[in-house]
Amino acid sequence: MIARNLDINPANFEEIANTVQQKGIGLVVVGPEIPLAEGVVDRFQTIGIPIFGPTKGATQIESSKAFAKGLMQKYSIPCAKSSSFSDYNHASDYVKQQSSPVWIKADGLAAGKGAIFANSVAQALDILASVMVEKTLGEAGETVIIEESLYGKEMSSFIFTDSKNVAPVADACDYKRIYDGDRGPNTGGMGSYSPPYFYSPELGKAVMDTIMRPAVRAMDKGKRPYKGVLYGGLMINDEGPKVIEFNARLGDPEAQVVLPRLKTDLVDIMLAVIDGTLDQITVECSGDACVGVVMASGGYPGSYKTGFPISGLDELDDDIIVFHAGTKPGPNGKTLTSGGRVLTVVATGQTINEAREKVYANVPRIRFEGCYYRKDIALIRG
Repeated sequence: MIARNLDINPANFEEIANTVQQKGIGLVVVGPEIPLAEGVVDRFQTIGIPIFGPTKGATQIESSKAFAKGLMQKYSIPCAKSSSFSDYNHASDYVKQQSSPVWIKADGLAAGKGAIFANSVAQALDILASVMVEKTLGEAGETVIIEESLYGKEMSSFIFTDSKNVAPVADACDYKRIYDGDRGPNTGGMGSYSPPYFYSPELGKAVMDTIMRPAVRAMDKGKRPYKGVLYGGLMINDEGPKVIEFNARLGDPEAQVVLPRLKTDLVDIMLAVIDGTLDQITVECSGDACVGVVMASGGYPGSYKTGFPISGLDELDDDIIVFHAGTKPGPNGKTLTSGGRVLTVVATGQTINEAREKVYANVPRIRFEGCYYRKDIALIRG
C-alpha cells in the first residue's frame, strides 16, 4: 500500500539488476538469506549500484554452520562445544560418546528447519539417519554439526558494521515454538520483544567485547570483510554470553521490534555501511520497549489454507504498526492471506508490559479465517 510491488523473480539477479537500472533505484536492501548466500551483493557491486548486505563469502557466517563454528573456535569466540561431520558413520560413533541432550544442525541453509533437538542418543541417531542418509534436508544436511545443548536465557543481538567500525543497534528475544508456553514445533517466529527483560549495560558490553566485535575482526582477518547487519543468536548463563548461531541479516520477527526503536535514519546508516563511513554517524535507539505478535494461518507450521480476506486493519490504534508478511492484494481493495505467518502487529511503550498490553488490545481487532496467535509473547515469568 505504501510502495510499488514489482513482479520479478528474486532468484534472477540479472532481472533484478536490469529493473533497478531501468527505474533508477538508488539503494537495494537484501532481506532474505538465500540471495545473500548465492551472491546477489557481489553481482550488484560489479555494476556499481549501492546494495546493503554482506557478500557471498561473508554470508558464510550464516550459510555454513561449520564455517561459523570453525571461525569461533579459531578466534576464541565463546560458543557451544561441537564437532562437524560429513560421514554418517563417524557422526553416529561420535553421538554415542556424548551426553544427551544434543543439537543436530545441518551445515547449510534449511529455511529454519536445520537445527533439531535430540533428547537421547537413540533420537540423535534417528535424526542423523534422516538428515545424512535419507537426505530430508537435501544438500544442507550433507555436513552436520553435533553440538552440546546450552542452557540459560536466549537473546538476539544486532550490530551494523562496515567491516571496520561497529555500531550496536538493539537486542531482542523471540518465540520460535507455535504454542503458548514454548510448546509444539518450531516456526519462523511467533513474536518478539525488545529489549530483553534481563538486559543490562554490563551484559551489552560483554556481548560486544567477547562476541560481536571479535566476529567482525575475525571475518576481516579471513579476507571476508563483513558489511551489513550481523545478528548474534546468544545464550546467556552464569558463564556469560555464548553464540548459538550467527545470521547475516536482520531476523524476522526480531527486526519488527528492533527497527521501530531506531532513532537514527536507517537509510543514512545503510549508506554509511556501504561507503565504509559508519564511524561518521551516531546510531541511536530509543529507550522505549517494543512488542510484536505474529498472526498466523491455522495449521501453520504444517499445512494451511490461504486466500482468506483480512478485516480490521483500519480499526487499530494510531500508534500500532502492522508488518505484512503473508498477504496479497485482493478484489475491491481487500487484503488476503497468502502465507503461514500473515502479519506481525507491533506496539511500543515505556515498559515491556505497557507495550504488551497495547499490542494485545489491538490484535483481536484483526480477523481472518483460521487466525492463530500466541497469547504469551513478552509475558515475563519469574
